[in-house]
Amino acid sequence: MKFLRNILDKVEPHFVEGGKLQKLYPAYEALDTFLYTPGEVTRTTSHVRDQMDLKRMMITVIAALTPCILMACYNAGLQAHNAIDAGNGVAIDDWRASAMQSMGFVLGEAGLISNFLYGLLFFLPIYGVTMAVGGTAEAIFSIIRKHEINEGFLVTGMLFPLTLPPIIPLWQVAIGITFGVVIGKEIFGGTGMNFLNPALTARAFLYFAYPAQISGDSVWTAADGYSGATPLGAIAVAPIETAKDGIAEVLGADGVPTVSWMDSFLGFCQGSLGETSVLACLLGAGILIAMGVGAWRIMAGVGIGAFALALVLNLAGSDSNPVFWMPAHWHLVVGGLAFGAVFMATDPVSAAFTDKGKWVYGFLIGAMTVLIRVINPAFPEGIMLAILFGNVMAPLIDYFVVQANIKRRLARSVA
Repeated sequence: MKFLRNILDKVEPHFVEGGKLQKLYPAYEALDTFLYTPGEVTRTTSHVRDQMDLKRMMITVIAALTPCILMACYNAGLQAHNAIDAGNGVAIDDWRASAMQSMGFVLGEAGLISNFLYGLLFFLPIYGVTMAVGGTAEAIFSIIRKHEINEGFLVTGMLFPLTLPPIIPLWQVAIGITFGVVIGKEIFGGTGMNFLNPALTARAFLYFAYPAQISGDSVWTAADGYSGATPLGAIAVAPIETAKDGIAEVLGADGVPTVSWMDSFLGFCQGSLGETSVLACLLGAGILIAMGVGAWRIMAGVGIGAFALALVLNLAGSDSNPVFWMPAHWHLVVGGLAFGAVFMATDPVSAAFTDKGKWVYGFLIGAMTVLIRVINPAFPEGIMLAILFGNVMAPLIDYFVVQANIKRRLARSVA
């Protein structure tokens, strides 16, 4: 790699101040620091808490996302193959089908490799558009402001595709990530200054601007003409008597069980690309917590808040809304609760930063998620709105926690 280092050092004078390409210095610096550790060191007295910097933190988050990415590709292919095998008017005729056939795979015949490869052909275009368009927006703002392109977008660019259905139009992906980067982050000053999670801001924009392409029963499976509800969507329309008896399995339109609790836990069900598998999210959580990057208090708070309010609503019951009767342990495995709790709610910029505040912040998000799911069936997935609400409330939560600590210390000093 010394050869590559020499090339970067040789072209550097063209990008620094006074060089012909000085306006493109952020692009050069981003490539240099992505490949190598920055060469600058602090030469004056500094206060360093640990060796974790932004680059190491982002790389750790990406590593933690790996199980979700692998499961996203596999499950997208699995659901598509199951739909193709079932027939019922499903149409498959695009470049992905040709690519699979050229590799010797028969669509409709599910297998470990064929499922993963077919799902990968849906994930990669979404990810590619996200990185190209969002990265360009980041670069433009970096050039205008004359600061470096930092690694924060690498995580945003990985999170956003995982929150989308596999067949979303790519032009909507481009619009969504542009909105998330520009409106959700850059206009507030860039990384470290945003009070909303950029990836969730992008998804929220698409959710309200283009609801037909990001919600409903026909968007989750990579097969034209197939309709299949997510577990949350199916439970919302379940017969009330079945719900009262306790939802053991999610029923399809014909009353046949389609998804069990274990299916939802493992991720073998309809849903956004990376949000279906609680197991994959837990593996990612383990990595984040072990490396000291993820806030376990927030993750635990989300789970406790969701479980507690679900129990209360179970006791309240309803004669018309079947979601009231969804057992609390079902709430923990359906939808994007686990993904949001592990990777979205714990965003260090937009989340609470005090220890007690993290518990309150997490509990608030968990409780709000269940409240939205149950009280307003028009929003079957509540974690997105709950986290954005929690982002807005985080500074206020931290303020009251800090003020309470100040009052306690003053009381001790007076005593």
